[in-house]
Amino acid sequence: MISNDIPTPCFVIEESRLRSNLSRIKTLGESAGVEFILAFKGFSTWGVFDIVREYISGATASSLHEAMLCSEYMKTKSHTYCVAIADDEIDAIASLSSHITFNSLAQLNRHKATAGKHSCSMGLRINPQFSKAKVALYNPGSPTSRLGIDPTTLPAQLPIEVEGMHFHVLCENNSYDLEEVLHHVEAKVGQHLVNLKWLNIGGGHLVTHEGYDSNHFVKLLKNFKAKYPNLHIIVEPGSAHAWQAGFLKTTILDIVCTGGATTANLDISFTAHLPDCLEMPYKPTIEGAHDAMLLDSIPSQNSYRLGGTSCLAGDYLTEYVFAKPLQVGDTLKLEDMIHYTMVKTSTFNGVKHPAIGLIDKIGNFKIIRTFGYDDFKNKLS
Repeated sequence: MISNDIPTPCFVIEESRLRSNLSRIKTLGESAGVEFILAFKGFSTWGVFDIVREYISGATASSLHEAMLCSEYMKTKSHTYCVAIADDEIDAIASLSSHITFNSLAQLNRHKATAGKHSCSMGLRINPQFSKAKVALYNPGSPTSRLGIDPTTLPAQLPIEVEGMHFHVLCENNSYDLEEVLHHVEAKVGQHLVNLKWLNIGGGHLVTHEGYDSNHFVKLLKNFKAKYPNLHIIVEPGSAHAWQAGFLKTTILDIVCTGGATTANLDISFTAHLPDCLEMPYKPTIEGAHDAMLLDSIPSQNSYRLGGTSCLAGDYLTEYVFAKPLQVGDTLKLEDMIHYTMVKTSTFNGVKHPAIGLIDKIGNFKIIRTFGYDDFKNKLS
């Protein structure tokens, strides 16, 4: 049951689950001898960074604003990678960064003087042209990807400023997928790895998933480090820190029947608040319901599409089957709605933005942030 103390709509972070993930990640990093850092692109809810800082000290930024957030709330300089850095931002970015990974040799040459002025450790992102990501939209490892350098175009000797390399080609994958990726990386740039100081193996490592083989991860990275003892290994998962660490509470505003389909329209929008549900597509688990697509047949009773509150025609999820008929005013609990949600929300249509709340480790709920008209208005002019 969802507490009546929680308003709707509301993203709710569960502190005990967040701490469990962070503790597991900290232990895994210590066992493997690698550094885990928080990827803001997946979870940047700074209202709980005091909890995060108890377990990890570093973070990765993908923009000037994320680097600023890292400085202000993680209390440290960021590992920064941007697809391209504007001339009028490089000085600020470099001043806030301990590491900067450039997406091309041209970007390195353009900005290396400024990065060096701020004593940043500089690196290059490479594309090993191999990925286990299953969805094309989230696959940065294709031969035509704009993310990272084709290793065959690297010079025989890297520029003297380059101290590290970075790659990111996974998306919620396991350690066996990582093993395949590392083989491809070694085959493509192994001759360079022996001369570098660090290797950032990116995100997409779902290390807090129930079935993740932590022992294999530790063995894999220890063996890799034994071959390249010069390398400091950095891991920056986007989902793992906040995986299954909270939910979204929503209320049914209306139920409509059209063309044989029954839709429960909610006080959230999938396109505005949960875009991965439409883009990936990712279909959340809902307490007390079953995804109809996973059943042998869709029952005629208690089967509902879930509609968003925006005017986008496709702002809905396909059928769920509930134990009993839904009613206007019922609340639903959409599980695992903390990573890659709040970082992607918009105010499209001016729809009401969910609040952000926290259930602390002893079970008490508090509101961290609410949103209103000013938040919508101030994004415009």
